[in-house]
Amino acid sequence: MQHCREQFRDFSKTLMTRTESLAKGDSLRALALSFDRIARGEDDIYTDGPMAVSRLFTTYPDFAPTFPRELLWFLGGDCLHYLADEEIAVFQQLDELRREAVTQGEVLDFQAARAKLMKSK
Repeated sequence: MQHCREQFRDFSKTLMTRTESLAKGDSLRALALSFDRIARGEDDIYTDGPMAVSRLFTTYPDFAPTFPRELLWFLGGDCLHYLADEEIAVFQQLDELRREAVTQGEVLDFQAARAKLMKSK
């Protein structure tokens, strides 16, 4: 969860930087401010996060490729619609690997496991 929150903060920071020169009333800048409030914990990541992501993907699709795919899985719900079926399958496998590691008292190296699964696809 901490990793996903950090990714959310990083994305928010980048979006804020990319939109800082826009007029205060610009809708993209307002969306960046929404992401910033969520990243700072002022708004709830689980309720407000998916709404902000949906707005980003539907209103500003050119920014969609810059949004971390892991966060779409983490937020779930409607955010899953923005993942390809193959990506969903990989994240499901990663969840299974994580559960298996926990039952064995181990810690899963998420990045290595993801790289291995993506390579095999």
